[in-house]
Amino acid sequence: MKIKVGSRGSKLALTQTRWVVDKLKEKNPNIDFEIKVIRTKGDKIKDIPLDKIGDKGLFVKEIENALLNGEIDIAIHSMKDMPSSLPTGLKFASIPEREDARDVLILKAGYSDLDSLPRGSKIGTGSKRRKYQLLNYRDDLEIVPIRGNIETRIEKIKTENLDGVVLAAAGIKRLGLEEKISMYLPNEIILPSPSQGALALEIREDDKQLEDMIDSISSKQACIQVKAERAFLKGVNGGCHIPIGAYATINGDEIILDTLFGDEDGKKLVRKTKSSKISEAEELGLELAKTVLEEFGDE
Repeated sequence: MKIKVGSRGSKLALTQTRWVVDKLKEKNPNIDFEIKVIRTKGDKIKDIPLDKIGDKGLFVKEIENALLNGEIDIAIHSMKDMPSSLPTGLKFASIPEREDARDVLILKAGYSDLDSLPRGSKIGTGSKRRKYQLLNYRDDLEIVPIRGNIETRIEKIKTENLDGVVLAAAGIKRLGLEEKISMYLPNEIILPSPSQGALALEIREDDKQLEDMIDSISSKQACIQVKAERAFLKGVNGGCHIPIGAYATINGDEIILDTLFGDEDGKKLVRKTKSSKISEAEELGLELAKTVLEEFGDE
């Protein structure tokens, strides 16, 4: 039996995909896996900010089409890139172990953390969520829009004379670049994107055999966290035009969901936290979405 696995072609995407394939091979040594690289719209247009060329789905649509027409059997994405709803005929399988969800700062030599940066320092990020939370903490910073893969964005510290860049810890760790991290940004300063650090394993709805296979490498905690965080994303109808953050912490039978929602120009940021039973993770996400939207509308 051969299973064809679809992935974007970036170093990080392929590293993530190979990690999943290795996990599946451990449990299913008799199955052959073939990785098929698929270029997406987001990969082809590199010089325009993401919020100017579309919405969530820029890095997934072509891969989903290949899944629907049978070119591949499973698609592996970063869950934070996924739209809040999937095309008819596709579903998420269960989620494997999640990597560190935090954001990190990578700074040029001489600086150690956010507080050591001089006034007016230039920080690169293409994310409104990161931009407006950073400015909320340090309104003197100059935020410079950047795009590209992880290595490209780190290189822009030199090529664009930046003082630092903000990236996801998960990608840095998966690529073995931890030594470049200057500071892990706590959730109090920057709340991560919903499901940051988690991988999305997308399959056809009727593929029970593959679903059962993926269940063997799933993480119960990651599945619960992502259920709550994506419910919040869906509830606020979120895309890449507005700052949205969500992170769920599990403590025994309790889940605590911390959320952030803002407007397009960052003038309003609403942050809310609430807890519930883990069995009500999805309801908690939707409830918090309703709460922040109501407060947002009242301000």
